[in-house]
Amino acid sequence: MLYLILAVITGASVSFVLRLSKPYVKNEMVLFAVNYVICFALARMFMGKTDLIIHTEGIGFALIAGAIAGALYLINFILLQSSMHYNGLVLSTTFMKLGVIVPTLMAITIFREQPSIIQAIGLVIAIVAIVMIHFEKTSEETTSSGNKGYKYLLIVLLLAAGITDSMANIYDNFGNPELENHYLFYVFVAAFLFAAIISFRRKEKVTRAEILWGTILGIPNYLSARFLLLSLGSVPAVITYPVYSVGSIILITIAGVLMFKEKLSKQKIIALVLIIAALVLLNM
Repeated sequence: MLYLILAVITGASVSFVLRLSKPYVKNEMVLFAVNYVICFALARMFMGKTDLIIHTEGIGFALIAGAIAGALYLINFILLQSSMHYNGLVLSTTFMKLGVIVPTLMAITIFREQPSIIQAIGLVIAIVAIVMIHFEKTSEETTSSGNKGYKYLLIVLLLAAGITDSMANIYDNFGNPELENHYLFYVFVAAFLFAAIISFRRKEKVTRAEILWGTILGIPNYLSARFLLLSLGSVPAVITYPVYSVGSIILITIAGVLMFKEKLSKQKIIALVLIIAALVLLNM
């Protein structure tokens, strides 16, 4: 359970850093490219003195799965940006968070993980709470409501976010556990290459701000992926993913109130109470 708690903390830290860096960073794809450099550098450090590609069982799967996950990391980000432009922040964030349904259902249907009745109730409450927190009518949502032709992006975003989150569970079930560090290294190298190519095509410039904030972002980004993968080895995925999602929401909401002076509506307060109840039920 310790790894899952650390995954929640580091995962929420990624959002904190992105929020703090927003006024200073102009070239977001450069920021992500630098972030991925830090991530694969840390992955290489945890690999020790082993070769990047070794002749052992499962190395091919680790390489392919890592490349796919790396591409999904970036695709998910691009889809989020596009959906926010057409559908608004509220709807886009809601459907991205609802992506937790994909790995949870995959854990139940494919990997035959059976939650108890109490845990199933907790899962339902968690999903309801996620919707309540993000599904509030705002002026931003109203201004984007006319773009009905782009509503399909919301479903694509949900699936992309869910599939991205599912990759860790797929590797946990089919990959060689001794190659977890190799897998993470391949993930972030692939993500860096894709980000660098897009940044080059956009002709974005590298400044000190992108290097500084990209470095700061890369540390919790790598650790969250590592701790999430480690937590899947000790906690069922049907519990890991909902706890990871709602736990991050709690920390992000608290930081929003204390650090960024954001106000909580009655709906969000009720949702936070539901989240706490869901966390209790999921851990019973």
